[in-house]
Amino acid sequence: MTTMGSGGVVRIAVGQLASGVSPKDNLAAIERDTERAADQGADVVVFPEAAMARFGIPLGPVAEPLDGPWATAVRDLAARTGVLVVAGMFTPAEDGRVTNTLLITGRGVDTHYDKVHLFDAFGFAESATVAPGDRAVTADLGDVRVGFATCYDVRFPGLFTRLADDGARLILVPASWGAGPGKLAQWDLLVRARALDSTCWIVAAGQADPTTVGPAPKSKAPTGIGHSAVVSPLGEVRARLGAAPGLLVHDVDLTEVAAARAAVPVLANRRDVA
Repeated sequence: MTTMGSGGVVRIAVGQLASGVSPKDNLAAIERDTERAADQGADVVVFPEAAMARFGIPLGPVAEPLDGPWATAVRDLAARTGVLVVAGMFTPAEDGRVTNTLLITGRGVDTHYDKVHLFDAFGFAESATVAPGDRAVTADLGDVRVGFATCYDVRFPGLFTRLADDGARLILVPASWGAGPGKLAQWDLLVRARALDSTCWIVAAGQADPTTVGPAPKSKAPTGIGHSAVVSPLGEVRARLGAAPGLLVHDVDLTEVAAARAAVPVLANRRDVA
């Protein structure tokens, strides 16, 4: 197992799934990749947004509360393997919509993040069925403060600088990125830019491209392009997957955060503008 602390290393695993429509089947994939990650000494395993069930289907029928059977199974998996598990799911919202939620559990952590910025862009209206969250979330993994964001959040640098201000040195970004012209280039640019804005490590965990495992879903919903990445605090891509499902394991050296912030102190140099 890796060591964590101000000068330590966190071993991160990214489970790049091609989630289907069955929460039960997707849970089995999460269990498989979590066990593989634990066998490789991972401290954290990050799964995509909508790991519970992909976009493009009615979300209300699959949504469950955080104490429901799906989340409970993930919680038990994290306890059994000794790994912090982060996975996208859907929970019921008070107004009849659902909430796009990251379940964050294991290693003494049990919390969640509700996606703040909803994907009302490129002809898709996530807000029609999904209610937004309203708070930034961090969790402490030993001495390491970790921040969380989801997919479209990556277009909003203020959330990432807020997480850094709250003490994060590592930000996990599950996503189900929409395909289309130029979208892969935007994904790459945005995850690297957010690392530079926050001088944090960014681990972006995307849904795999569903066409790598079968016919394309008959929907305009964002179902993934793959290309999960681990990005340094200076915006360098240190590890990356392709379009297909896979498990990526990479060691994140936290000393690089302090070094980046000393070299490029953008957080300290900020000034309010009238």
